[in-house]
Amino acid sequence: MKSDIEIAHATRLKPILEIAGELGIADSFIESYGKYKAKIDLALFNQLPQENGKLVLVTAITPTPAGEGKTTVTVGLGDGLRRIGKKAIIALREPSLGPVFGMKGGAAGGGHAQVVPMEDINLHFTGDLHAVGAANNLLAALLDNHIFQGNALNIDPRRITWRRCLDMNDRQLRFIVNGLGGRINGVPREDGYDITVASEIMAVLCLASDIADLKTRLARMIIAHTHEDKPVTAGDLKAQGALAALLRDAFKPNLVQTLEHTPAFIHGGPFANIAHGCNSLVATRMALKLGDYAVTEAGFGADLGAEKFVNIKCRIGGLTPGAVVLVATVKALKHHGGVKKAELGEENPGAVQKGLPNLLRHVDNITRVYGLPCAVAINKFSGDSEAELAVISEKCREIGVHAVLMEGFEKGGEGGMALAHEVVRLCEQPHQFAFTYENTESIEAKIKTIVQRVYRGAHVELTGSAKKQAAQIVAHGLDKLPVCMAKTQYSFSDDPGLLGTPEEFTVLVRNLKVSAGAGFIVALTGEIMTMPGLPKVPSAERIDVDESGKITGLF
Repeated sequence: MKSDIEIAHATRLKPILEIAGELGIADSFIESYGKYKAKIDLALFNQLPQENGKLVLVTAITPTPAGEGKTTVTVGLGDGLRRIGKKAIIALREPSLGPVFGMKGGAAGGGHAQVVPMEDINLHFTGDLHAVGAANNLLAALLDNHIFQGNALNIDPRRITWRRCLDMNDRQLRFIVNGLGGRINGVPREDGYDITVASEIMAVLCLASDIADLKTRLARMIIAHTHEDKPVTAGDLKAQGALAALLRDAFKPNLVQTLEHTPAFIHGGPFANIAHGCNSLVATRMALKLGDYAVTEAGFGADLGAEKFVNIKCRIGGLTPGAVVLVATVKALKHHGGVKKAELGEENPGAVQKGLPNLLRHVDNITRVYGLPCAVAINKFSGDSEAELAVISEKCREIGVHAVLMEGFEKGGEGGMALAHEVVRLCEQPHQFAFTYENTESIEAKIKTIVQRVYRGAHVELTGSAKKQAAQIVAHGLDKLPVCMAKTQYSFSDDPGLLGTPEEFTVLVRNLKVSAGAGFIVALTGEIMTMPGLPKVPSAERIDVDESGKITGLF
């Protein structure tokens, strides 16, 4: 079979103005970035109907090295809905250059279920992530300059919480010392870099409802504390206007298409193991206004992305999903059943059976904890045996959930039609959508509720520094915000080595950070990093461009 990028190159795309025209978007609201990409002016909202379409969330079981293919399923489902006569629009996050050059090599779907132009989407796209990085680092420069120029706000240099960022995996920059070389070069202090998609500005961009809200959220971001223990905000530095100016174009949703010309908004890119893991609220709302069905995804497993989608994005944005699709693969379930990566290609129905509890726990969370209708999408690959697939289907049938084969990778929209029919059916079912906790609960109570109800752990332990941070957040009146858990994606616990369905574990919270602009409290657990590193063999080694400008190696 051809590679993803070869399939993408062989497809004839429609001009983006034609895609927008099919949605009823007038040319006056379109800002083209070449022939096949465009930004949509937010003024379009004034022309859109009040009613919304159905919101469909795609999530997954606990990730494994074998991959699950959420984006492929999301795209295949969107194409499948269009094939059965539904007006569907896809809403996805933008890929970060870190994973593209690190382990993933691309994040635009796969096979015949891709968003295109895939090389543009994976590499720079319309520059949104660079704008976020520029805004983040402008604020860092303004902060250090304020201290250098006399420190009128009496900022304690030892209590600066705002870090610089870079959209690349670079472990060397996690902890640095800057301002060296004499007074003219600034005040020496410890500092560090986060990956851009973990920046609070990225979260703000994705949760703001309009430019006014964007500036309000930017202004209230806490960046340091004074010697008197008072929080210092971006607004105290009068930075929100300049930051919003840098983000003006980045705040507008990007419109592209799938290989089958289904419209796709790709906008915003917060990580789900560190940040809240969902595309922008404005893109989702635009998709809901323009389509009968808006298909979106949340990063990693349903214990991370879906939990934050429910408790952060839906809470802030007033959204109610109509159905959830849980993605699983035979290989991933075999991995959770104890099979080593090198042996995942061998037929082993018994290992699939052993791995099923992981899938069932996620289904239980979706249906009982979040109160939403659920379908299981078995993302099928050519090596999957009928016996292995039957194990999944039979178990799902026992618990009253339909398991549907998704063959979008090989067949595109045709392979997504069965799942599309099931999603349409589920969206008409009554449900009792519910948040997992109330914002009025204490910080520790909210974390404990997530750990016990969603992860099925036993206890939460806060380090001494985390307890002090919690007390400080309470003192500043910011404790009634939702919680954003920063946790390994590879386990329900905070230990990536605990596969399957671990129980009776304790989650260690080592740090609490309030993201007042985004509107949530970040709880960093275990050994989670806000700046990833590159693997031993980075995907960057396989990516190349020839003399004609044709890119290869993305997948």
